[in-house]
Amino acid sequence: MEHIISAAPQFSVIGGAVVNEVLDGDPAGIVDIVRRAYLAHGEQQSVNPPSYFLRFPDRPDSRIIALPAALGGEFGVDGIKWISSFPGNIASGLPRASAVLILNDHETGYPFACLESSIISATRTAASAALAAAELHRDRARPRTVTFFGTGLIARYIEKYLHGTGWEFDTVTIFDTSEQYATAFAGYLTEQGRTARITVVPTAEEAIRSSDLIVFATTAGAPHVQEPTWFDHNPTVLHVSLRDLSPEIVLASTNIVDDIDHCLKADTSPHLAEQLTGNRDFVTGTLYDVLQGKAELPADRPLIFSPFGLGVLDLAVGVTVYRRALQRGLAAPVADFFHDLSRYA
Repeated sequence: MEHIISAAPQFSVIGGAVVNEVLDGDPAGIVDIVRRAYLAHGEQQSVNPPSYFLRFPDRPDSRIIALPAALGGEFGVDGIKWISSFPGNIASGLPRASAVLILNDHETGYPFACLESSIISATRTAASAALAAAELHRDRARPRTVTFFGTGLIARYIEKYLHGTGWEFDTVTIFDTSEQYATAFAGYLTEQGRTARITVVPTAEEAIRSSDLIVFATTAGAPHVQEPTWFDHNPTVLHVSLRDLSPEIVLASTNIVDDIDHCLKADTSPHLAEQLTGNRDFVTGTLYDVLQGKAELPADRPLIFSPFGLGVLDLAVGVTVYRRALQRGLAAPVADFFHDLSRYA
């Protein structure tokens, strides 16, 4: 006898305005969600296959990336993020990245939501960086000086999440290869009422040497910071853009990653260090190890956090957005999205 479906699966669309409304104003809560997702991943409650890069021979600087994942435990959701990176958009006034996130039911596999995901992606990246910054300084004084190296959307979100989770800075240093962008970012921080002294500097060396916390959020495709001595003051580095630092700088530092297999590929700076040495001995551990107190973090070397960006984080934040939007009546269901649900119509 044919199985009778008691209720047709519902599919909803959640646009960027709703995503922003749901996430805005809760940085500490979102950081905790990301923390729990890292713990679930570290405890083998996830499936996070390699990302797939769609590249274009006629547009070598552009790509679209598929990040499939499944996240169990309290989250109980599968799905995929489909995110494009087209740096040429910046010149025309569009953000570099755009994305959607598809969420699939853990039991049936049916997709139940499509969410605008550039905000989710930026949020989980910023929350991951803020979580790492806090955990890496759990047993040491927090820096009072910060440099933002690269001043796009991700830098804005990371600054927002650092500020929103209690970080206070005496000075904020800004560097970008575009003076226009650097000045605009400084203006944005001033408009936000930040009380720190905000300075735009002309050189990468001055930017790095001036702060004890350095945030790399660029679109660099290959290392452009080559000199290990610039890091002699042993700063903490949130190496979010992953390809800024030379292998020599990586090898002279303590290295924490989000996931070793994911991070050491696609010619990231840690991957280049692995290619140079033929081993992974320079990796101290993962953020999960730090959360569990299993990683030793000496203070006599630079400390670098390099997150490749895990699909499970997108799922954790995305399903949270979906559930909150559903509770508040903000999800837009698509009537009859699944049309033919009978095996023998």
